[in-house]
Amino acid sequence: MRELRLHGRGGQGTVVASKLLAVALFLEGRQVQSFPMFGVERRGSPVTAFLRVDDKPIRLRCEIETPDDLIVLDSTLISATDITAGLKPGGRILINSDRAPEDFPQLLERAHVSTVDATGIAVRHGLGGKAQPIVNTAILGAFAADSGLISSRTMCDAIREEVPMLIDANIAAATEAMGAVRHAAMGSVAVREVARA
Repeated sequence: MRELRLHGRGGQGTVVASKLLAVALFLEGRQVQSFPMFGVERRGSPVTAFLRVDDKPIRLRCEIETPDDLIVLDSTLISATDITAGLKPGGRILINSDRAPEDFPQLLERAHVSTVDATGIAVRHGLGGKAQPIVNTAILGAFAADSGLISSRTMCDAIREEVPMLIDANIAAATEAMGAVRHAAMGSVAVREVARA
């Protein structure tokens, strides 16, 4: 079983991202479970969603406390809360950021980190407003390319099936993000610093 936790803010499409990913995995014949956890339900407040995927039926019915992967739709949450709580050693973190993965050394100490400028991509494709872009389909495109968990084609099929409007723009955002992911292996910052010394 692989377990994912998604962190975002209200209005970014975190819960919809979890649902879209679940649909894509289901289309590939996998067993999935997806559910959100809300605090204060308002735009801008932190939102967490969970997803489990397996090849056999999933019997667990609880929050995910030790995820294999984290998807962070808003990088400001990294300093606002401990998003990495419970992350399995050597886990993977995908962050919506225009910064390089090496700019998150505190995360590289314990995980493989990837970044993608999902916000910029969403703005370019007219998804949401410039002040509050909807980044979910862009981050999912990046996740499909980065994780090896889901094919890029199936991710686009799920967007086509589930997104009610701006379907072409959402698919274009996901596709652009697939080619814009930047990666850094766990510990790569420390290794680079030793090499410089």
